[in-house]
Amino acid sequence: MLCERLAAKHADAIAVHAADLSEEQGAQGLHRAAVERFGSVQILVNCAGGGVIRPFLEHTPETLKATIDRNLWTALWCSRVFLPDMLARQYGRIINIGADSVRNGLPDHAAYNAAKGGMHGLTTGLAREFARQGVTVNTVAPCAVNTEVWVRIKNANPELAQRFLDVIPMGRVGEIEEVASMVGYLAQPEAAFVTGQVISVNGGSTML
Repeated sequence: MLCERLAAKHADAIAVHAADLSEEQGAQGLHRAAVERFGSVQILVNCAGGGVIRPFLEHTPETLKATIDRNLWTALWCSRVFLPDMLARQYGRIINIGADSVRNGLPDHAAYNAAKGGMHGLTTGLAREFARQGVTVNTVAPCAVNTEVWVRIKNANPELAQRFLDVIPMGRVGEIEEVASMVGYLAQPEAAFVTGQVISVNGGSTML
């Protein structure tokens, strides 16, 4: 299991909690588990997600709701629940995992982009609201990344996967470590003057 692999790599410096983060109670449960393990939390990475990628008119009410729940409500509830700890310490980092497709448009991404675009808007709003209270809020927006989801898309629909690749000048998908390194930077004290930004890690698929 993932938690066992993480525990082996990072000793006991992890806490595990399973919940539906698109619900307030789920986010509160995660917060309780984190506080019990670490005492206080000043860094939040909103990386829960997973959209249903399909032509817009093929969506159902259920797939539309799932896409919004997974990508926007998770970030809303977790930010709302974890922010008080950060404000109490006058220090915090909220880092959202957005999507470069919001900027460049991709086939079959309209509903997904609506959810991730909401997250991008949440980023700028929270960044401005809490800028003088030691809390920064940013979004890292990847293009296609070499994950299990990417492999499934590539195997199930090579033509669609190629259309995703065609917008990336480097001609390849990103690697997980390339996205994680940007998240790691934004979590550091050295990133104190960076807030309200949507930073693409995208092989050049959008520029400026």
